[in-house]
Amino acid sequence: MSVRLAPSILSADFAHLARDIAAAEAGGADLIHVDVMDGHFVPNITMGPPVVRAVRRVAACPLDVHLMISEPDRYLEAFVDAGASMLSVHVEVLPHLHRTLGAIKALGAQAGAVLNPSTPVSALEEVAGDVDFVLVMSVNPGFGGQRFIPRSLDKIRRVRMLLDRAGNRAPIEVDGGVGLDTARKVVEAGASILVAGHAVFGGNDPAAAVRALREAAES
Repeated sequence: MSVRLAPSILSADFAHLARDIAAAEAGGADLIHVDVMDGHFVPNITMGPPVVRAVRRVAACPLDVHLMISEPDRYLEAFVDAGASMLSVHVEVLPHLHRTLGAIKALGAQAGAVLNPSTPVSALEEVAGDVDFVLVMSVNPGFGGQRFIPRSLDKIRRVRMLLDRAGNRAPIEVDGGVGLDTARKVVEAGASILVAGHAVFGGNDPAAAVRALREAAES
């Protein structure tokens, strides 16, 4: 399975968002990752459907929208209508996860389930055959630029085993602390979608950063 890179615009310059997205895509980005935070489930507030709609107008890549919010069911349609091709929701806030995944698919988007660092892989046991992808958080969500939690590598392996047992070749996405020093490790553990924010937009050349990250991941 080939590696896909998903630069996170959380770390981009919001005054020049179109420019930064274009630069990341010029470097070979496969997806544009959009972190939606509500200030309740996570201690930060970022953006809503209007910003996603604006990003959709300037981005050539599909939008990978990660809902870090307490009541995602209320906003699924709004985010898909705004342009989300992939929509991921947190296991921790959904008592009816199977229903929510089905609702996302019915809207025409790929449905992903997200695990926080302290959430066990077993939380996905009953939906392992239903997810289109799984997002493993390798930092505690809420802020960019955090350090990768090393235990995440074993968690990625266990998620891959769970999906394989369910006969589901759905990809594993990893978000948090992904950079030149961790990219290859997460790929070897079983991830094939890498979210990177600071590693891409923290310098002066997002295009070069994306190319370097791909080289590190695929080396």
